[in-house]
Amino acid sequence: MHRFLRDNGLSVALFGLFLVSIVGQVLAGWRALAEELRLHAQPHVGFLDYLTTGHFLSATFENWESEFLQMSVYVLLTAILVQKGSSESKKPGEANPEDEAPERRRGDPDAPWPVHRGGLLLRLYSHSLSIALVTLFVMSFVLHLAGSTRRSNEEAAWHHQPIRTMGETLVDPEFWYESFQNWQSEFLSMGVLVVLGIYLRERGSPESKPVAAPNRQTGD
Repeated sequence: MHRFLRDNGLSVALFGLFLVSIVGQVLAGWRALAEELRLHAQPHVGFLDYLTTGHFLSATFENWESEFLQMSVYVLLTAILVQKGSSESKKPGEANPEDEAPERRRGDPDAPWPVHRGGLLLRLYSHSLSIALVTLFVMSFVLHLAGSTRRSNEEAAWHHQPIRTMGETLVDPEFWYESFQNWQSEFLSMGVLVVLGIYLRERGSPESKPVAAPNRQTGD
């Protein structure tokens, strides 16, 4: 167990923080919805039932959507664009190991099995990270859309108003306001990280260049 935690400490810590955070969100959101229902003289929603409400689904997947968008855009842009001096970038005008043709390593016994198989499987594996992240973004976007529609219909029921479809939510400015307010913050944070990483350091972090590295040095 000690070795497992040593070798996987980063993912264990991050997923642990995720679990703590989502439990906190559920508890706080459940109580917040309970207050809204009380003000509108609506019946109380149980704790487990809260997990299927638009109040929870919309807020949760709205944030997941923006995070997966950030990661997928970041992976794709760093594959084709460079930023001189940034540790987050490939080196401009040089051969980078990330660009090596995987077919050249087919005889390497330590290479992943899709490299040995080649063909379409290798092509998919070569872009599997971006495929996975874009898929997670699309799934989160659809679930955000469904959650926002459910949330709108829950509020419409309180006021005896007609319900709406997901298509109507998709053209609603409020839905896109929710999305863009998260997207812009993600793109801003990525841009800030790339630029600050040129001039600032964090000793011990692979996201930073060595403390003594010149500002013009690109990559690790």
